[in-house]
Amino acid sequence: MPKKEAPINSLEAFLPPKTFPAVLEYLHQYKVHLTIARERKSILGDYRHRTHHHAHRISVNGNLNQYAFLITLLHELAHLLTFEQWGNKVQSHGPEWKRVFGQLLAQFIQHKIFPNDIEAALLNSISNPAASSCADVTLLKTLRHYDTHKKSGTFVEDLAPEALFKTGDGRIFQKGAKVRKRFKCVEVATGKLYLFSPVYEVDVV
Repeated sequence: MPKKEAPINSLEAFLPPKTFPAVLEYLHQYKVHLTIARERKSILGDYRHRTHHHAHRISVNGNLNQYAFLITLLHELAHLLTFEQWGNKVQSHGPEWKRVFGQLLAQFIQHKIFPNDIEAALLNSISNPAASSCADVTLLKTLRHYDTHKKSGTFVEDLAPEALFKTGDGRIFQKGAKVRKRFKCVEVATGKLYLFSPVYEVDVV
């Protein structure tokens, strides 16, 4: 099973020191069903709003470092709080969600629980947070410094122009030009074009 429900007190081990009481207050107040998920390549966390049959449900990848875990959990809590106020009448990552997420981040930043570099990255984006920390290149790179298990891959943006690289599924691509925020890359076997995030991790061929 990709997800598992854990005793609520075990959540403290996934969070930065002194943040558990504040997080627990939100979970209890809104009766959140929280699960810790195994690593998911496409998402770090997920939110499902309450229905007549289910409570609010949040899942967060359990392989994240404590700061990335907290930020991801706050991201999903922002979806919950946005739903509580506006229901499904607003965009999932629209201005309402951005404002709520920014307020949640500010609540935790003021207590100085983040290292200086993470705090600086958060303050830089707090007025207009990205839809995912994966989309915030500076924040993602900063958070990676605190990973316990360092990954051996290379970010696409750090590859040389026209370099060949391999993705996790074994496909080989050639790096191309940057188009807005992503890199246009060609799959060698098919000639098809794909857009890659600058912080997508790959192996150099």
